[in-house]
Amino acid sequence: VCPRGQRTDDNKICRECLGSPDRYDWLYLGFMAMLPLVLHWFFIEWYSGKKSSSALLQHLTALLECSVAAVLTLLLSDPVGSLHIRSCRVKKLSDWYTMLYNPSPDYITTVHCTHEAVYPLYTIVFIYYAFCLVLMMLLRPLLVKKIACGLGRSDRFKSIYAALYFFPILTVLQAVGGGLLYYAFPYIILVLSLVTLAVYLSASEVEFFKDLLVRKKRLVVLFSHWLLHAYGIISISKLDKLEQDLPLLALVPAPALFYLMTAKYTEPSRILSEGGNGH
Repeated sequence: VCPRGQRTDDNKICRECLGSPDRYDWLYLGFMAMLPLVLHWFFIEWYSGKKSSSALLQHLTALLECSVAAVLTLLLSDPVGSLHIRSCRVKKLSDWYTMLYNPSPDYITTVHCTHEAVYPLYTIVFIYYAFCLVLMMLLRPLLVKKIACGLGRSDRFKSIYAALYFFPILTVLQAVGGGLLYYAFPYIILVLSLVTLAVYLSASEVEFFKDLLVRKKRLVVLFSHWLLHAYGIISISKLDKLEQDLPLLALVPAPALFYLMTAKYTEPSRILSEGGNGH
């Protein structure tokens, strides 16, 4: 077993991690940092209600909480006091699960040599989630109590209660599936953003471009999904070759444009009426 901040080299000797995260590592950390923020925003919107004027301030507070938590996490990581972190390079999936490779030389005694071979990509996420939870408990209840005038006494804290559920879920997800998420997160972003955009547009009954311009909130949601699309494309391509990868960003608006151009042909009432006429 190696001390924290070290991993074994090809000769099975512990070496200190002196490298820095590459672009893909930072994109992975950005994805893990976005998860609680997106969930905060979703549940704030879900429970705020149409008459509540507090949703925007709660959204901004959630953004502040996650931003401060990210900065504190980076400052406390080695080297302390700097936004830069030193890390070990991820070589393969098994680097994330060293606990599954404890040897048993005589098939009786197990030698426990579990250590963080992907330092600090595994534990830094837990530290970030802990800061997010503490900051939320310090800031959000006071804010909600003062400004959530449009909600009942039992409803105003529901977004906070939701966070008390999803933070443990995210923690277990990182603990069990951190390595899988590291390799799959770009595709997860693209699939989820496509599905949620289609669900939102259909639930909002958006069929034409003018329907998007009626409410500013719809444009905000649309641009947010476009940012997620761009993030997923950048994560897949890693922007290794700018002349080849940057044109891919032109595909970002394509799903929304395709939906708007074809929505009128798939409207349920029209399909039912045409079906009835055919009979």
